[in-house]
Amino acid sequence: MGSIWIVCDGHAFLGRGRVSLLEEIDTTGSISQAARHMGMSYKKAWRLVQAMNELAGDPLVVRTSGGTGGGGTVLTPKGREMIATFRAIDAQYRAFLDEVMRRTEL
Repeated sequence: MGSIWIVCDGHAFLGRGRVSLLEEIDTTGSISQAARHMGMSYKKAWRLVQAMNELAGDPLVVRTSGGTGGGGTVLTPKGREMIATFRAIDAQYRAFLDEVMRRTEL
């Protein structure tokens, strides 16, 4: 079909894979667990998170430290907003593609 990429200052910012990574981090509370679930290395996941945080201006993901359960990673409200925005744009894009396909089948 096709895919949507949001580009910021000439650099890839958000796409389906990166949004899925953010969602996994939100679910697991851990970059390493999210990476494992997605079949990617921790190093790659961390580089993607760093790039997204830098391009966003405000962090999408922050690390927490200490406490009785140890540290972790959490999405910021901006991170959740970016996920919702991307998912809405992607849904509209898919609906557009479906309509194009429907019309060309006539």
